Amino acid sequence: MSDRKIEITEAHKQKAAEAIKDVPFARLLGFELVDLSANKATIKLQMRDELRQPYGVLHGGATASLIDTAMAFAVRTCVPEEVPTTTIDLTVHYLRPHSAGEVVCTARVVRAGKRILTVSAEVCNEKGKLIATALSTYTKV
Repeated sequence: MSDRKIEITEAHKQKAAEAIKDVPFARLLGFELVDLSANKATIKLQMRDELRQPYGVLHGGATASLIDTAMAFAVRTCVPEEVPTTTIDLTVHYLRPHSAGEVVCTARVVRAGKRILTVSAEVCNEKGKLIATALSTYTKV
């Protein structure tokens, strides 16, 4: 699945948890790393009024940003630290509105090629109901 064997240690997880707090946009939205393993990252977001669209539900842009961030963290487990990566495309399918509580996004690297990585993600509410799915490609820069 990836171009190198990776064992994610507690030190990796701690570094990633701190890194997400160092990204101003992620901090603004309130993202928090839940878990990190080889080819996989899980990030959560607590719903709050600032994240609502005019009809009172979670803004699609906040959901997409959560997805893109979780995907980026999953991708980072597949490439050497010194190799930069970036999103090529992102397709999000919004399945149901979310109005209260926490959402959790789990992103998985589906395939890690020499240069291109394909990533999928699911966003669920506190009841485990799927609120969005996504597919993305990333490139090593």
